[in-house]
Amino acid sequence: MQAMSQHPGVPDTSRRLLLFGLVSAYTAAIIPWALAQEATDPDNGAFLALSAILAGRQSLDQAQAQRLYAALVLDDPGFPAAAKSLLHTIEQRKIDPMRLQKILDDEKSLLGALPRRIVTAWYMGIVGDGAKARCLAFETALNAETVADVLKPPTYAYGAYGSWARKPT
Repeated sequence: MQAMSQHPGVPDTSRRLLLFGLVSAYTAAIIPWALAQEATDPDNGAFLALSAILAGRQSLDQAQAQRLYAALVLDDPGFPAAAKSLLHTIEQRKIDPMRLQKILDDEKSLLGALPRRIVTAWYMGIVGDGAKARCLAFETALNAETVADVLKPPTYAYGAYGSWARKPT
């Protein structure tokens, strides 16, 4: 029996809430700290869980997660479904995150590029390739945050305009 809205043509929100709850519980089962990650919708929840698994982080910047997710979906409208599928594969097969990429590559999986795209987005702050590449994070990308206790990435070129283009003396 299908849940029906009281008004024809209006979607039943209780089904969406149920789906959101199921995805949230599923995510929490995969990684215990997932409950600490606030998901705005079920698709975003799968992305946050994958991000935490692939980045090896218990906590990720929520604003940055929203920007990265939106850019990844803009590049590939099938991204949410692929993220859910990869998350399901990891849970179903209990794949060690350190072995995930090798397993996907060895199997020539259609999901093989997905972990690379997510990790590149988080660690480099870049989404897209070639002319479609966009830098969405620099100082807050995880490659900079990992070494932030010792190094700070410059936010501007030191010296006169173009000084960075000359060979050092």
